Amino acid sequence: MPPSLPTPATRTPLDPFLSQKLRFWSLMAMVLLIYVHAYNLHPRYLQPFTPVQEPLSAGTWLQYFLANGVLRFRIPILFAISGYLFARHEGTAPHAQRVKRRLRTLGLPFLLWSLIWLGVLWVLEQFPVTRQAVVDAEISPFWPRQLLSQYSVGELVQRWLLVPAPFQLWFLRSLLVCNLAYPWLRTAIVRRPAIYFSVAALLWFFMVPLPLVEGDGLLFFGLGVWLAVRNQDVLTRPRWVRLWLLGGLWLGSAAVKTWLAFHVGPPFSLPVALTMLALHRVGEISGMLVAWFGLNGLVRGCMARGWFRWLTGFSFMIYVLHVPFVNYATELVLRYGRPLPHLHVLTYLLLPLLVIIVSVGVGALLRWAVPGVYAVLTGGRGLATS
Repeated sequence: MPPSLPTPATRTPLDPFLSQKLRFWSLMAMVLLIYVHAYNLHPRYLQPFTPVQEPLSAGTWLQYFLANGVLRFRIPILFAISGYLFARHEGTAPHAQRVKRRLRTLGLPFLLWSLIWLGVLWVLEQFPVTRQAVVDAEISPFWPRQLLSQYSVGELVQRWLLVPAPFQLWFLRSLLVCNLAYPWLRTAIVRRPAIYFSVAALLWFFMVPLPLVEGDGLLFFGLGVWLAVRNQDVLTRPRWVRLWLLGGLWLGSAAVKTWLAFHVGPPFSLPVALTMLALHRVGEISGMLVAWFGLNGLVRGCMARGWFRWLTGFSFMIYVLHVPFVNYATELVLRYGRPLPHLHVLTYLLLPLLVIIVSVGVGALLRWAVPGVYAVLTGGRGLATS
């Protein structure tokens, strides 16, 4: 018989420290997301095997090492958290009712923020300075034209629904699909875990394109579901998790991949690309394990502070506002700050902090002034004040 979760009446409450860890990493994953998307070297669009077309220096090396190496575990940990929480709440309501709620908390914010950013883009294109920043940012590699004025009505609808300007919204879309398909995913995970995770791992590793959902979601959302269904202790570090070894793999894989990015190609050969892809995947897995099991002291220290707990309420606002905000702001800073030394690395390190401040400020203002609107835009997230 497949294992089943406890009923709502018998399910134990979430451990207080586990609840803190989930809130902490939900915020920190968004912060790390900004530092991944704030990458300002060429080419701008990062894939696991993207080379660097810039001279090697301490600043360029650091950017690639962080943005396309050490920090890339942020999406896997978000999917795992989402799968774990969704499975833990199984039985609290019929699946159809849960789906209806997810359409409100995931689908509606996706549509609204994609539309809002289309409106912002249109405004930015009306002024020469910001119009050029939009072009220079090159955040739409899937579209040959960067400006909305060059699109037909049908293409604008596609930009709204399929390839939004805030490209990070793909996570909401993929998560929504996983939630909709939860009964079937859970059945496959429980009855044939070896087959499910083998297939999902291959799709994830080789970046196999799937309609509306990515391998990252299938693998790590599935991992969270598996942990919840088995009632697995996710706080105690397993004996096989050797933090010093995993820490070495995490940092070492990022360092080797960074070296390859500067010293091999372009054009890249297939063996080099696959090597960088493999290093990327090793870094994602090892980084997630080190972060979850090795940074408990950091979690406790941060969550003991009221201001940090307050910040966790704005994780979603940071998520939806940081792209393309950080991309356009980067282009403006690089254009008008040219005389400054070490401009690229300083922009990379400092501009995300400004993005966080602005995002939290906008979120706090909306929550105070128009809480109903804020609730709709965030899917009901972050309404508590502490």
